[in-house]
Formats: sequence, C-alpha cells, structure tokens
Amino acid sequence: MIHEVDEALRGLLAGSGLEASGVEIVFDAPTRDWAARRNAPTVCAFLYDIREDVTRRGSGAGEVHDADGYVVARRTPPRWFELTYLVTAWASRPQDEHRLLSQVLSTLVATDALPARLLTGTLAELGLTVSLDTAGVGADAPTASDVWSALGGELKASLGVRVRAPLAGTGSAAAPPVTEGLEVRAADARQGGDPAPGRRLRYREAGDPGPDGFAGPRERPPAPARRRRGGRQP
Repeated sequence: MIHEVDEALRGLLAGSGLEASGVEIVFDAPTRDWAARRNAPTVCAFLYDIREDVTRRGSGAGEVHDADGYVVARRTPPRWFELTYLVTAWASRPQDEHRLLSQVLSTLVATDALPARLLTGTLAELGLTVSLDTAGVGADAPTASDVWSALGGELKASLGVRVRAPLAGTGSAAAPPVTEGLEVRAADARQGGDPAPGRRLRYREAGDPGPDGFAGPRERPPAPARRRRGGRQP
C-alpha cells in the first residue's frame, strides 16, 4: 500500500508540470550527503512517520462476490494508516526552491484526496477515498526540526503532508454454495444387497442423483438476488 501511495503522489505532482520542466520527484531521505550530490532541481517527499488510525478499525468480515453473484471469499475490513511526508524543494538558489515549493503547495492544497485515476493495486481495488492533508499535520507527529536533527541536516523550508490510506484486509476462500440436500441410501448389510435408490432429506420430488452422488456434474442454480443497502430488494 505504501508504494502505491508514493506512485499516486508522484503522479499528482508530475501532473502539475514539475517533470515537464525538468524537476525530479524523489522519495529519498534528504540527508547531508544526499543533498551534496544533487545537481538538478528536485522535489523530495520523504516518508518519515507511519501510524494506524485506530478510531477507524473495523471488525467482522465482508463477502467477496464473483461476476455471477456467488460468495467466493470473505475478507476482514481494511485498516487505515496515516503516512506523513516531509516535502522539500532543492535547487541552486533559495529563490528557486521557494518557487518550486510554492508550486507543490498550490497543487497539494487544491485537492482533499488523491484522484481515483492515480490509484493502483489494492488502493484501486478497494475503491475507498485516500484523503490528503497538506501543511496541517497533527501535533502527535514528529516536528520538522526533529526530523532534520535525526537526518543530520540543516533546517529548511518544508511541507508536512499526511495521507490516510487503507491497507487491504486478509481474505479466505469460501466453500462453494450448497445446492442440494442431504441424500440417504439404505441397504441390508447382512445380505450384501445393493443400496436402494437415494432420497434427499427435506426435499420433495427430488430424484436419484446417480451413482456419482454429489460428485457428479449438475446444473448450477442462479445466485440469489443481493439486497441493496438502504432500499428494498429488487
């Protein structure tokens, strides 16, 4: 999920024209040695904090249906995490860095969520909103000065960007649907006779399933209609 958020952020920033103007977009740690090696205008989005939003943790399991409407698996609810990035601009002059940072700020504050067209992998499959909060990181996250101190670099202008993204739950395959009732056959073991024709319990007008029993091929009935939320079943 983390790498999918990275790619969505890269796509969002690249769409603002940064890459078209020759600006690199990276996710490296902006250490002193890294900064000394930069020789081109760069926007760096460094992920430095990952925390679960326990207030959104769910329970139970949801059903996964196939194209015909049958339940093929059951999946636990997704768990939500807050990913906090330190976004900085790097250029030869402070004026150029501020110009780049201003362009990044204008792009990020213009949206409250990562566009669905930029989501890939599990984020696209879940179809949930991945919210975006720029320059408003909560007090529980490490401060910018703490991050710079840990990196061994000098403090410079930066943006705090927080993304709330879901991590897909674990799934387990579901057994195929039961389509026929229990079938019983009786025979006299003392005489070694053949079993009598089978009879399905609690089902009327049901014939003998044949020598293969339930293992034999049979027609699959249509899946039951699914009830819509907040409305009546069609």
